[in-house]
Amino acid sequence: MTHHAYLAAEPAAATAAGSPVLSFAWLLFALPLAGAAILLLGGRRTDKWGHLLGTLLPVASFVLAVLILFDLLGRSGDARSVSVPVYEWFTVGGFSAGVDLLVDPLSISFVLLITFVGSLIHVYSIGYMAEDPGRRRFFAYLNLFVAAMLVLVLADNFVLLFLGWEGVGLASYLLIGFWQYKPSAATAAKKAFLINRVGDLGLLVAMMIMFAVLGAISFSEVFAAVPGAGDGILLAVGLLLLLGACGKSAQLPLQAWLLDAMEGPTPVSALIHAATMVTAGVYLIVRAGPIFEAAPVAQTAVVTVGAATMLAGGIIASAKDDIKKSLAGSTMSQIGMMVLAAGLGPVGYVAAIAHLITHGFFKAGLFLGAGSVMHAMNEGVDMRRYGGLAPKMPITFATFGVGYLAIIGVPLLSGWWTKESIISATFGVGGTTGLVLGSAVVLGALLTAFYMSRMVFMTFLGEPRWEEGVHPHESPANMTVPMVLLAIGSLALGAFLMLGDRFATFLAPATGAEVHHFDVAHAFTAPYGLAALVVLVLGVAAAWAFYLRKPVAETAPKGNLVTVAASRELYGNEINEGLVMRPGQVLTKALVVIEDKVVDAAVNGLGAGVRDSSSGLGRAQTGFARSYALTMLFGAVIVAATLAVRL
Repeated sequence: MTHHAYLAAEPAAATAAGSPVLSFAWLLFALPLAGAAILLLGGRRTDKWGHLLGTLLPVASFVLAVLILFDLLGRSGDARSVSVPVYEWFTVGGFSAGVDLLVDPLSISFVLLITFVGSLIHVYSIGYMAEDPGRRRFFAYLNLFVAAMLVLVLADNFVLLFLGWEGVGLASYLLIGFWQYKPSAATAAKKAFLINRVGDLGLLVAMMIMFAVLGAISFSEVFAAVPGAGDGILLAVGLLLLLGACGKSAQLPLQAWLLDAMEGPTPVSALIHAATMVTAGVYLIVRAGPIFEAAPVAQTAVVTVGAATMLAGGIIASAKDDIKKSLAGSTMSQIGMMVLAAGLGPVGYVAAIAHLITHGFFKAGLFLGAGSVMHAMNEGVDMRRYGGLAPKMPITFATFGVGYLAIIGVPLLSGWWTKESIISATFGVGGTTGLVLGSAVVLGALLTAFYMSRMVFMTFLGEPRWEEGVHPHESPANMTVPMVLLAIGSLALGAFLMLGDRFATFLAPATGAEVHHFDVAHAFTAPYGLAALVVLVLGVAAAWAFYLRKPVAETAPKGNLVTVAASRELYGNEINEGLVMRPGQVLTKALVVIEDKVVDAAVNGLGAGVRDSSSGLGRAQTGFARSYALTMLFGAVIVAATLAVRL
């Protein structure tokens, strides 16, 4: 088996031509892209049925993805990585880039997550956005988001990946700012767009270096050239790719946009946090694994960023009273855990992707559950104004509860399998490094148990703290059915992936991931497994002591320095303002002064000089023949005198 099956893409490509299913792989992203085009260009004529078309097309993509999965399962080893040429995109001199798709176990895993969870979010949105006058446009943007993410994960080269990468950024901007009449939503959209441009610049420069130094942009050619590249080049490319991943996956130091992105409609939050945007960075790190594995310093940077973000996100989530922002901090933390695992290399790839997939289910369910609560509470988001909702919203409570139990790692639920895999992988590194990383993940698990228990206790249990005029009620079936399906995945998906090492075996040919047998009994008896169970109990107990044993205050207490810092998102906005925005303003003002006083002064001075000299010469043109004759006489005298002197 090759380390990465991209190196075997050529023989696999011949097989793709004979596969009727794989030859239609381009429809995976073309269908939702067509939906976006029809709904946007069709205008108000599509208002009555646009939401139905917008939902049907991602479902069709999911059905096609399942068929492709079965085609890949019928193959063995490296033959499961298939390059599917669609058309030549552009050619410049000797350089060409094609719309070529890479269908392999890694990409199809993401495609299945994106299309299945994305389709459920579309169904949920039919009910959630029923009264919104812009519903058709909303579904067009959702389709565009799904299509862009599918292009990103199916790309066979970095240029096409970058096209999907930018498409995801555009769609997120449109969706976060969908209610643009709200200043906070418009500001949040611009903030997400600008911060992501920083990360996008890193990816773009990395691509330039690949082309200039390695002479390639396709995955197979770039990774084949890695062994012959210099250490400095690989380090630079690795760090730049990490910068790109930090932008899309909201990792430190580019995390500040994520919580503000909650200003968009709740289905957008579910789509961003579960199946699309924030998973893109993890995908990039795993896909570019050969580069990071050849650059140990860059790999260490990945692990460090992931660990720091995991803990920072958990602290922030523990202090937020806004239910969506608390879930956003949770996503930041969980994605950090995945990035940490991906940074471990082949020993962590399976754990990272498996946790990403299970997280996609329970986090989507949690966000949709939060949207259901908001729907019942007149769009209120303050958990201090909730309480006692369980009997009023039994389906929402049950499905949200399953997602809660899964994410905190209750044994045998989906999150337990994948989180235990990450803990095992980190401690398996050995030595001081393994101990530090493993302890960090266990601490992250403790924070998860605390902030999620806090959320459930404040929202569904205890005494009601509803505002006057609020009458909680269960959401309609088109909102609860997707929540039920996601809850089923939150219960069983982890065991399906990890038992028998089926997912590790499936993923290994595409990523070079190491296949480690998941021993259920060992997970319960190993020191790290026992530690995970202990912190689970401690986190729940602490949340019970603070938020259920005694009444929840309707106004948040002032708190100490730590809680204030956590509620202010660890001063991420202030840091960005101090390090980037304020210096940027100073630089801009300085450039304006330079332009006004130097550049414009030089240009204007040159123009004034030409103008004045022209005016002076113009005054010499009198129009009188006697003046010109006299001038010619003087000239002739001067010439004659000069000649006489020389002779």
